[in-house]
Amino acid sequence: MSIATADSGRNGIFTPFNLITGAILLGGAIILTIRFTTGLASTTNLSDTNPWGLWIGFDVMAGVALAAGGFVISSAVFLFGMKEYQPVVRPALLTGFLGYALVVIGLLADLGRPWRLPYPFIKQAGPTSPLFEVSLCVALYLTVLFIETTPAVFEWLGLKWWRRLVAQLTIVLTIFGLILSTMHQSTLGAMFMVTPTKLHPLWYSSQIPVQFFVSAIAAGISMIIVEGWFSHRAFHHQVQISDDQFRDINFGLAKGGAVVLVTYLAVKVVALSLENEWRLLATGWGAWYLVELIGFVVTPCILFAVAYRERKLGLARVAAAMTVFGVVLNRFNVTFIAFNWQVPHEMRYAPAWTEVWVTVSLITFAVVVFRWIAHRMPIMYEHPDYPALH
Repeated sequence: MSIATADSGRNGIFTPFNLITGAILLGGAIILTIRFTTGLASTTNLSDTNPWGLWIGFDVMAGVALAAGGFVISSAVFLFGMKEYQPVVRPALLTGFLGYALVVIGLLADLGRPWRLPYPFIKQAGPTSPLFEVSLCVALYLTVLFIETTPAVFEWLGLKWWRRLVAQLTIVLTIFGLILSTMHQSTLGAMFMVTPTKLHPLWYSSQIPVQFFVSAIAAGISMIIVEGWFSHRAFHHQVQISDDQFRDINFGLAKGGAVVLVTYLAVKVVALSLENEWRLLATGWGAWYLVELIGFVVTPCILFAVAYRERKLGLARVAAAMTVFGVVLNRFNVTFIAFNWQVPHEMRYAPAWTEVWVTVSLITFAVVVFRWIAHRMPIMYEHPDYPALH
């Protein structure tokens, strides 16, 4: 029995993992059924005042950023020659593909009329709209990620010709993915540039497209560390690299995370200076802004640097988890916490429990699919019958 299939039949169906995930997914399916049969009002706290909530803030805005590890690590390996990170390319690409797929599912759940998903391509403002650029780039990049993940499928199925064809397209796909990611990661921030009277001045800035792009890189690097943390434990019997090599990869990512977070901090400070909003730091909103900036940018940046210098893997993982949380918090602040900040308290948005359940269900679904694929296909290891892509 091959290494890829040895574990697939080891446990029964009624394991604690399967029972818990099954209950979560069943609940999410029921809620989504209610949502699509009775409308948004029955399952969300959205309104005309607050049209964007958790499903946009996390499933789309944060989800796109957290899935950035695919283009970050593939660009590092295939374009910049950092071959030492080759072992984490496939897990990162698979995570990115599943993340973008869930972005589409989350967007379908949030749209009042989901059958209008293609409208940004053919109606509205067309190519002059940020939504057009985001929709086009996300659709194209999801296609690129799908193609980039197919070599593992072809190796599993024994389709050598198709696997060789995709391998020959690796550089082209990587360049295309980098361009598309740069465009839509920044344009997600650019969409909020039309809301100067709605988004709080501490978060509103002409630099918000740059902030979204740089923070997405930090999120992508951190997600690779977090995903590798759990995957290395769950699929340790499949991992072919040594523990020392795995630690070196994480320390290299920690170094990169520190550099990116320093850059992001500089961009945020420059934005504050350009907008001249320093006085607002003394307000209640300013205190909340500093929680985000100091607690989840400065602190993990320092932890990343110390982890790299002192070779402390646990510290790097803590910093990565804090960075992921910080990017999610930033997207929440921009999307609905600091959005419509001047409206009365009773009109402010808070997610309904059904919105939270659906979001948890989508995350659970991604974990289940990742686990199923990784148990069967060469994701954590190189197939012995196929050479590395490069």
